[in-house]
Amino acid sequence: MSAGAPPAQPFPAERGREESGVVRREGVDLAWRRLPGQAPGVVFLPGFNSDMQGSKATELADWCAARGRAFLRFDYSGHGASGGRFEDGTIGTWLADAAAVIAAQSEGPQILVGSSMGGWMALLLASRGLVPVAGLIGIAAAPDFVTRIEAGLSEAARAEMAATGMWRRPSAYGDPYPITRRLLEEGRSHLLLGGPIPIAAPVRLLHGQQDPDVPWQLALEIAARVTTADAQVTLVKDGDHRLSRPQDLALLRRTLAALLGGEDA
Repeated sequence: MSAGAPPAQPFPAERGREESGVVRREGVDLAWRRLPGQAPGVVFLPGFNSDMQGSKATELADWCAARGRAFLRFDYSGHGASGGRFEDGTIGTWLADAAAVIAAQSEGPQILVGSSMGGWMALLLASRGLVPVAGLIGIAAAPDFVTRIEAGLSEAARAEMAATGMWRRPSAYGDPYPITRRLLEEGRSHLLLGGPIPIAAPVRLLHGQQDPDVPWQLALEIAARVTTADAQVTLVKDGDHRLSRPQDLALLRRTLAALLGGEDA
């Protein structure tokens, strides 16, 4: 590079090339955005009360666009640009949403990248054979989080839920959001941590050790329970739950690049 030349921009904003649309499931429009490209494709699964416009999803969109890699992101029902009401959703509802969009808008095995609840979704999709999987990356993956919410309910929260069927949980990331009794009860049918998690594809788990929402030790438990021998955990000592700082996004890129055979991160 000559003196005074501008720095290289390896991750240009190319999201304008994305196609967008909806998949209709049980009367609800599920919004998606995708890039056609090289296989295996990459699928981003957002977290609970999150959407496909977050920094990790857009970072991956740019990364895949720059490399001609197929990429898909979407919103569960009641989230983001999709229809439906958040409080009507359950783990099973959102799992079926994810399976429907991936089946409709991707081809062949995919690398699933799941953030928080999206990590639980990715593990369920892979272990139940709902979509073909080439690899899995969990970012603060939160399988079985409904049990941790239920165990931590205060007496006041339990009383509110008993009276109304819902408790509004305070959030460090915005307004309080509803936790319904149905979410907690239905979620018990999707628990994974009671035994082996049958996944043959490579699994990579990234987790911040300053995560106030999901204990980092959970990443070690997931790695022990997945049946693949190719499971790795990366702990970020000063990382939070979101892992969205520039250095965290760089780690995500490197992790994905290595799964794809050593592509330039």
